[in-house]
Amino acid sequence: MKIKFLTFAALVCASYYAIAQDNIAEEVAWVVGDEPIYKSQIEEQYSQMQYENIPIDGDPYCVIPEKLAIEKLFLHQAEIDTIVVEDATVQQEVNARINLFIENLGSKEKVEEYFRKPIPDMREALMEMMKNQYTIQRVQQELTDDVKATPADVRKYFEGLPKDSIPFVPMQVEVQIISIKPVIPQQEIEEVKSRLRDYANRVNTGESEFSTLAILYSEDGSSVRGGEVGFKGRTELLPEYASVAFNLTDPKKASKIVETEAGFHIIQLIEKRGDKINTRHILLKPKVSEKELTEGIERLDSLRSDLVAKKFTFEEAAQYLSQDKDTRNNQGLMVNQQNLNTKFEMAQLPQEVAKQVDKLNIGEISEPFIMIDQKTNREIVAIVKLKSRIEGHKANLRDDYEVLKQMYENHAKREIIANWISQKIENTYIYIEDGWRDCDFEHKGWLKTSN
Repeated sequence: MKIKFLTFAALVCASYYAIAQDNIAEEVAWVVGDEPIYKSQIEEQYSQMQYENIPIDGDPYCVIPEKLAIEKLFLHQAEIDTIVVEDATVQQEVNARINLFIENLGSKEKVEEYFRKPIPDMREALMEMMKNQYTIQRVQQELTDDVKATPADVRKYFEGLPKDSIPFVPMQVEVQIISIKPVIPQQEIEEVKSRLRDYANRVNTGESEFSTLAILYSEDGSSVRGGEVGFKGRTELLPEYASVAFNLTDPKKASKIVETEAGFHIIQLIEKRGDKINTRHILLKPKVSEKELTEGIERLDSLRSDLVAKKFTFEEAAQYLSQDKDTRNNQGLMVNQQNLNTKFEMAQLPQEVAKQVDKLNIGEISEPFIMIDQKTNREIVAIVKLKSRIEGHKANLRDDYEVLKQMYENHAKREIIANWISQKIENTYIYIEDGWRDCDFEHKGWLKTSN
């Protein structure tokens, strides 16, 4: 996947470079409004799709220019609606991609050698490409914002589906969990704080660069970017982190130590833009000792014995004993963040939980086990109960309403967008050169306006 992504970016940059050469006569294939589509653009898109092994449903010299023409219709609508995508949003994504290239290839110099372009030129090409992508998404969102399915809509849609179009729903489970966070020894916490105070002092005295220390020592994924987080609003950051970060004023200094659920941080300001801030940080996570993990296992093993003996229910234990704040007030039920309901396909569960659930019958409780908390990335101890299991089946309204609701809404949105495209084709000047007309286009009307 990394190689494919690098290839895609290389082709994007090459395409941009070819189109930017004003001194080379370009062959025009289509004109949409007053926007030309060049043969070179079509060729580059075709090469890109071949490298990416993206299937093309039809003649590429028909499918690709139609796709480019539709993009131009959306971009023109964005101008009419004065839809503006903030440069900061795009810049953050472009920076992340450039940093990914550097991580994969090892250095800025190797990136420039691989793409045969200086990084500023790559950045410019990616900025244009991604800004167009975001803009088109915004136009489509505005067109489909009002799509809301009622139960009657979903029922009518389901009843009208051909039998061979009813989706197969993989096995799903509902899982309850009780977890505890083993206590981290104070000595370990003090050791982490001492290291962070040393890093902050080295930054504040000018002895070391914050970004260098982040690369070397931070235990967060941002370490490969020198600890840079990117532009974020207050609500996108952990509350304790945001409280300190938004009060920083000196980009050359490191903050005091900040404790969050992820661990302990020091923070450095990079830039403020309106209500967003870009910072870098160093995160250290105190480690749970083997002794504390063993004690946690023993505690939950005792709790499991009481549950099996029916001294109290799993739901009661979850409410009063579990330290998982996301589930303890929900009878311990885990919530699938992909669809915000309580049903999971096995692949959607945390790996350690799935391994336990696979061995359980409905109503059974697992032995205690150690897992990684997905939010804090620290070790915790847990037990799980399999509440229900729905075997794989053809979708039905009783068990799969949410699945069918999503299908209906997606269908309704596709129809809105398809109708919008048809109207735009009818009302937009379009000219297709000889040699590019003999096509069975997905949307009708292109040729009618090109004569």
